[in-house]
Amino acid sequence: MIVDQALWSSLPVPALMIGPDDRILETNPAAEAFLNLSAKALTGQIVWDMVVIDTPLEAAVARARAGQAPLFVNDVDVGSGERAPMQSTLQIAPLAGGDGQMILMISPREIASRMTKVASSEKAAKTAIGMAEMLAHEIKNPLAGITGAAQLLSMGLSNGDLELTDLIVEESRRIVKLLEQVEQFGNLRPPALKPVNIHDVLDRARKSAQVGYGAHLTFIEDYDPSLPTTMADADQLLQVFLNLLKNAAEACKGGGVVRLRTFYDPSLRMRRADGSHARVPLQVEITDDGPGLPPGIADDIFEPFVSGRENGTGLGLALVSKLVGDGGGWISVNSVPGQTTFRLSLPRAADDAALTSSGDT
Repeated sequence: MIVDQALWSSLPVPALMIGPDDRILETNPAAEAFLNLSAKALTGQIVWDMVVIDTPLEAAVARARAGQAPLFVNDVDVGSGERAPMQSTLQIAPLAGGDGQMILMISPREIASRMTKVASSEKAAKTAIGMAEMLAHEIKNPLAGITGAAQLLSMGLSNGDLELTDLIVEESRRIVKLLEQVEQFGNLRPPALKPVNIHDVLDRARKSAQVGYGAHLTFIEDYDPSLPTTMADADQLLQVFLNLLKNAAEACKGGGVVRLRTFYDPSLRMRRADGSHARVPLQVEITDDGPGLPPGIADDIFEPFVSGRENGTGLGLALVSKLVGDGGGWISVNSVPGQTTFRLSLPRAADDAALTSSGDT
């Protein structure tokens, strides 16, 4: 095989060498990590059976091989049976003197920080949240008076009329709870970052869910025992996991399966608002087998007041996104009927310490 092994192993992007029959001849370490499959499992297999691409490429690769020409494919979802798809760019080129051998390189798109997405409207968003917090504070006071008045009225009413006062009290309390969630956005303390074992926090969240709102769920743990620590606020990370598990429990009301998976993906980086980059290789996936998100809201599901449930406030996932982002991580969702996966990409504690000491903050 005509390839410099040292150079091949050092390639920072996932790369596969495929033979004239489209079988995988060799993989580099980055490809093993990206596909979450070992070289032993990949070698000798038809590449299209192991690398899941949302666009048929067999004919195009055959033409590129016949013409000894490179092939570039932009913005396609690439994954495997062991990992969720990620939008990527593919580069496929013939190996000089390789007798029909081709090199397939996968370049995952850098994860853009949600701060970048909303940078142009950040000032307006802060103003809107500030106004919402002010209104929430002002509305809670008269609501307390309405609730108290309804309770006083109920003392001299018959059972039939009591239903009306009970409704007033119940709805007033529900509105207060919603207003408190709005206020919470402005009252979050800065994260107290320190090295945290992700599995310890996940286990605490799972145990809490199992004895409460998630008692009807079956949990499957698929942990990478070698996962290093992340730099995070343990209490805020616990809140994130609890909110995501509650979201899964509400999606699977009649019972369901929730899979908790952790793994390491060294290829992932996040672009910060200032243009710098940060590694976010620690991956946590929370997958449920519920009906999935309603069509058309997946791109905005982390925005305030966007909800996939009837009577939902749309604040739980917005709070999750804020907590993850404030801690230097990233959250995304991939949802189809029967499978919804929330994926957290978090920094490694060692990487965070190294960036801080070098001034890359």
